[in-house]
Amino acid sequence: MSTKKDINKIQDLPYYREEYAAQLADMGINDLDELLEALKDKDRKKVVVDELDGVGNKIADHWLDLLSEAETEIVEEEDRAVPKVKPVLDDDVKAALDLRSAKNGTRPAFKRQEWFRYQRLGEKWRKPRGIQSKMRRHLSYRPPVVSIGFRGPKMVRDYHPSGFQEVLVYNAGQVENVDPKVQAIRIGGTVGGKKRMAITEKADELGIRVLNRT
Repeated sequence: MSTKKDINKIQDLPYYREEYAAQLADMGINDLDELLEALKDKDRKKVVVDELDGVGNKIADHWLDLLSEAETEIVEEEDRAVPKVKPVLDDDVKAALDLRSAKNGTRPAFKRQEWFRYQRLGEKWRKPRGIQSKMRRHLSYRPPVVSIGFRGPKMVRDYHPSGFQEVLVYNAGQVENVDPKVQAIRIGGTVGGKKRMAITEKADELGIRVLNRT
């Protein structure tokens, strides 16, 4: 069966017949884009189903799904082609980021005391406080306890994995105070769609990285 990657022209659609070409042309449909627009319209879709012998609602819906997926894939490829802004980092920051990445890879999973015994406790970390707790006393045969030695370098604390310092913004005016070489913006969660678009456009004009672009 055809997939969205195999469809480059109308003839590639599954269940397509040669006699459909003239019938579709009479309806003003000569390529995949025009067919997609017709299938999206309820009335035009009914005409397509009525005129094409052997094409029912199931096949029409299947065509619509394939063409919609192909259109979405093209848009995603265009979005991925846009290069992302990279930070300008000095050697000390690069070394600290590398060290943090290495520590992140070796850091154990900290789990709550006796998480394996009582399911109701869950695995979310809680500091052990029992007076006879072996875990609180850091005995080697007990699970690891959160302590200062597991922390990353202070120099790059709270840095984004890309190497940027995160700056939280809520309007387009705040974007102008951001240094595009070392800082990237994160749009606040309470910002609406219209203001979010304005912030994104302003950031693109100034060459600033948006970490939570939609």
